[in-house]
Amino acid sequence: EHAKKRFEKDVLAKSPDLVIIQFGNNDSAVDVWKDPPATGPRVPVADYVNNLSEMIATLKARKAKVILVTPLPTRWTEKLRSMYGKPPYDPADPDGFNFMKKDYVAALKSVGKKNAVPVVDLFSVYYRYGKEKGQSMDDLFTDGMHPNSGGHRIEADLLIKEIKKLNLGI
Repeated sequence: EHAKKRFEKDVLAKSPDLVIIQFGNNDSAVDVWKDPPATGPRVPVADYVNNLSEMIATLKARKAKVILVTPLPTRWTEKLRSMYGKPPYDPADPDGFNFMKKDYVAALKSVGKKNAVPVVDLFSVYYRYGKEKGQSMDDLFTDGMHPNSGGHRIEADLLIKEIKKLNLGI
């Protein structure tokens, strides 16, 4: 919702040739730490889909290329458990923060397919990384939510591949 409000000033006013859109982590969060606790995500999935779709349509009308990037999974840390370790989340389940986020990942992929926009599926890539022998998905984060240099390297490498496919003349 905040990005949608800033879209004109921060994106369209720059007349971009390429825009990379990566939303979903904050949108899918249920703020159970508030008083009273929230009972639903900050941005419902249907609104998330509409926001993405509107941004893509506006950018395509301006002849800008678009790449969508899925939200990242979230990993439990002590701080996150203290804030979010209540239903609907399950802090005993290593994946207990991501059950709703999976709906946002699926929605983003669907929007990408419907609009013929490439999607970089970091959500799945992080899970595959964590399944490799001697690796843990936790090693890709600074704080369970934000990627460290290793996580950024993975994203950068995947984005470079997609950008090259777009033939932007660079």
